[in-house]
Amino acid sequence: MTLIIDAMNRKLMRDLWNIKGQMLAIVMVMACGIATFIMSFGVIDSLKLSRDIYYDRYQFADVFAQLKRAPRAIRQQVMDIPGVSAVEMRVVFGVTIQVEGMTEPASGKLISLPDGRKPLLNNLYLRSGRMLRPDEDGAILSSEAFANAHGFALGDRVSMIINGHKRALKIVGIVLSPEYVYSLGPGAIFPDDKRFGIFWMSQRVLEAAVDMDGAFNDISVRMDRGANVEDIKQDLDIILKPYGGLIAYARNEQMSNWFVQNEMNQLRVMGLFAPMIFLGVAAFLINVVMTRQVATQREQIGMLKAVGYSNRELALHYLKMVLLVVVLGSILGVGAGIWLGAGMTNMYTQFFHFPILKFSFSPEVMIFAVLFCTLSAIAGTLIAIRQAAKLPPAEAMRPETPTHFHRTFLERTGLEQFFSHLSRIVIRHVERRPFRTLFSTLGVGLSMSILVFAFFMEDSIDFLLKVQFDMAQREDINLSFVTPRAITALEEIRLMPGVMKVEPVRSVAAFLKSGHYAKRSSITGLRPAPDLHRILTKKLRAAPIPAQGLALSSKLAEILHVKKGDMLTVEVLEERRPVLHIRVAEIVEEFIGLSAFMDMDQLNRHLNEGTVITGAAVMVDPLWNGPLYQKIKNIPAIIGMTILEKSRQIFRDVMGENLMKMVTMNIIFASLISFGVIYNTARIALSERGRELATLRVLGLTKGEVAYILFGEMTVIILLAIPVGLFIGYMMVLGMARSLDTELFRIPVVIETSTYGMSVIIVVVSSILSFYLVWRQVDNIDLVSAQKGVE
Repeated sequence: MTLIIDAMNRKLMRDLWNIKGQMLAIVMVMACGIATFIMSFGVIDSLKLSRDIYYDRYQFADVFAQLKRAPRAIRQQVMDIPGVSAVEMRVVFGVTIQVEGMTEPASGKLISLPDGRKPLLNNLYLRSGRMLRPDEDGAILSSEAFANAHGFALGDRVSMIINGHKRALKIVGIVLSPEYVYSLGPGAIFPDDKRFGIFWMSQRVLEAAVDMDGAFNDISVRMDRGANVEDIKQDLDIILKPYGGLIAYARNEQMSNWFVQNEMNQLRVMGLFAPMIFLGVAAFLINVVMTRQVATQREQIGMLKAVGYSNRELALHYLKMVLLVVVLGSILGVGAGIWLGAGMTNMYTQFFHFPILKFSFSPEVMIFAVLFCTLSAIAGTLIAIRQAAKLPPAEAMRPETPTHFHRTFLERTGLEQFFSHLSRIVIRHVERRPFRTLFSTLGVGLSMSILVFAFFMEDSIDFLLKVQFDMAQREDINLSFVTPRAITALEEIRLMPGVMKVEPVRSVAAFLKSGHYAKRSSITGLRPAPDLHRILTKKLRAAPIPAQGLALSSKLAEILHVKKGDMLTVEVLEERRPVLHIRVAEIVEEFIGLSAFMDMDQLNRHLNEGTVITGAAVMVDPLWNGPLYQKIKNIPAIIGMTILEKSRQIFRDVMGENLMKMVTMNIIFASLISFGVIYNTARIALSERGRELATLRVLGLTKGEVAYILFGEMTVIILLAIPVGLFIGYMMVLGMARSLDTELFRIPVVIETSTYGMSVIIVVVSSILSFYLVWRQVDNIDLVSAQKGVE
């Protein structure tokens, strides 16, 4: 028995060596699938583990609400809500930050910390320094991201304008907060740690600085296990409504947590989708290779059965061949997945600020990846194993019965006269093996579709930026005021250095309802025909602000299930909180955020206010940026300034870095797939037709003509794969665009011609490399040996 096993193992190693090139290509495709799975789900595990531990240990709240001002005496009312276990009341105030050496102003939030005790909720992780002492004046804690962006150290001072007064505050501690894992400034969709920071100050000191003694304007609540979050939100809204309360929201709607969860959801889609493609292609390649292996070893199989080898032993022999390939692919894939996952996790540390974020994955991830790969490989080789096991010895030792072919389509239609005799051989061979041609075409097409998918993201982001910053928001800076101001404030802005044009903006927080659909958003009031901050139609043309009614972004209209002409109930979340009934006058296109627009004068009339504004869109002469920014820094009434070019650059830098990493990885993986499919198909064609090609050489055909016959088949497959791959790529793009159709931003489906061209070029280059490797073997065919039967 031992001798039998040793003999079969020697045969196994000999067979693997003979087809090492084909098996290596399959190993690489398998490794790509496993690496993508482990990378994606490993990063998900790392983010989830860091998030859950952080939230649990530092008491991240379950429900949040902001309001204008309320006495701390209502604390017991909130505690009496069924299901509430802890309440933390705070003062949160926006500030303007003046950083030495930085031209433009920065903004931030000051958050109160209770004196003499730790917060009950949203505790801080101390990275360095110390926590605040009770009633400590002139001292703050700084978020780590802001401190690192400016190189601040313990003991450094930060100048802030707080409630109209400039103060220099000393940093005594650098901290992290579970509330600001992903920290966004007003109106931003990507973190800008240089221009937006979070700070914490003693409760009594901050209350005195902003005239909030004994009051609060921000509240966080922790629920009992099993409590109903919707009931708690509703009861909290009722209590806070007399105090200018905004609509309460749960943890899953909290901005920072939403970003983290959304990123994990996208990784989960990628981690399932890509490996299915890779492992499906690997299963197809294994099926082709093993089927051909069994066909070329018919006589060997017959002789082995004749001398006593059982069907089980022969089936196990071919199964071991496949499992050895799986082992090699798994080792490479797990190693590559860990390396890629560690790199991606390190990339996330730039955006997600956890105390610790290191790449880790559960054993279940690795086991599932390897198991999935093994099952795919076995599924791909089952037909070949079944053929080897069922082949009777007597039949196996006879030459294979010639296949019965019918006349081809070209022959039936008479079109063969338009092709050379070599081209007819190629076309005949392709047509008479339809399933192999189909799956080979699909394999190459899938590699091309992955390339289209990878390059599409760059096309889409470029288009999104063009629409957002060149067509919709054409201003240079956006100013926000601490409180609404009279329209005469525009004259003050016009007189600032470098200002070329200014338009008013009136924004108001609102709760929009349509039947049982509702969404908290804001309404932006603009002039009837704005030139800087514009709204766009579905065809991306500038449109006037409706004289009556609301213009909703298409995503907001979709969430509210409304169309043009429908009525909306609008609950204004400011001052007297009037409830309005306004008709939807227009549906507009917007790729970032959820917006509602309205004529500014009409909005002010609905609010029974005079002509007031909350901000301004400003076009400036870039030569005067320095003096203008310095002027704005010293105006306490301006709480925030967004520089559109900086926002655009941050968007591009963040997306560009991630994009290039993903594009590079996809190019490598797609090239491996196309190489694996084409190389394997060419090698199999060579092994099948080696005797035929040698005979043709003996009959007088040149090496070039023999190569034309062999590679002509692959060229036809590549030509067929191009439209298939481009179509599948387009469908993948549609699927990805739909999966990224979130409330934050939408990815437009834009694919440039250059993207299609580059995808085709990469596949063609990969094909040429495959042809070269196979041609080296064709060039060395021994015409005598090739015409002999298998010994």
